[in-house]
Amino acid sequence: MKEALLTLGLFFILVSAVGKTDRFRDERSALLKIINSQFAESSGTTSILRMSPSVEKSMRDTPRSQFIPQYLRRYSYANRPLSIGHGQTISQPFIVALMTEVIRPKKSHVVLEVGTGSGYQAAVLSPLVKEVHSIEIIPQLAKKSKILLKGLGYKNIFSYTGDGYYGLSKHRQSNRKIPDLFDSIIVTAASSHIPPSLIKQLKIGGKMIIPVGGTFQVQYLILVEKSATGVKSKNILPVRFVPLTRN
Repeated sequence: MKEALLTLGLFFILVSAVGKTDRFRDERSALLKIINSQFAESSGTTSILRMSPSVEKSMRDTPRSQFIPQYLRRYSYANRPLSIGHGQTISQPFIVALMTEVIRPKKSHVVLEVGTGSGYQAAVLSPLVKEVHSIEIIPQLAKKSKILLKGLGYKNIFSYTGDGYYGLSKHRQSNRKIPDLFDSIIVTAASSHIPPSLIKQLKIGGKMIIPVGGTFQVQYLILVEKSATGVKSKNILPVRFVPLTRN
């Protein structure tokens, strides 16, 4: 009987979450149009005219409202960053879509995300790749996002708490399942430079997208590509991110 009550309770929680997501159906559709419009406007710099069908589907299906504090949920599908507490934000949807597009995700890819935050970027990546390994330095956010992602049914997102500047190199001794190298790396906070430790964890042929610049300086999204002959980088777009927190 106790198990039946727990199952029934979980059913009502899931139904409630679906109801809240459906409530935003029109807002989600409008947001996707705005994002594609921004892709077209920025295509001279990014070389991307619009979202690919797979990324657009993930942006449509991922319930951004679930990753936002209750008091801000009326803005869930506004194309703007929002506070998630602890001095951090959930990124503007256009930027999330752009960062996802530029790494060219594939179903076979294993991706590292530095800066889990709310968990939204990891959730968008989840259906597009094999695995997402995401690290967050703020323990409260790391715990909250891990519980949320698990509750929403994401099974290929693996969460860690620690200093993302070093990627997952310091976690490998305690968990042999952590990959040595990643197909792609997404950094969701601004660093003053491109961390060498992250370049080392990028596969040959891999891509990393990272905002670079100081808090009160112009920041740029930079695409880093690693080949057998070296590393090249390209400025994608001026942006504004919270700084990469360090221990």
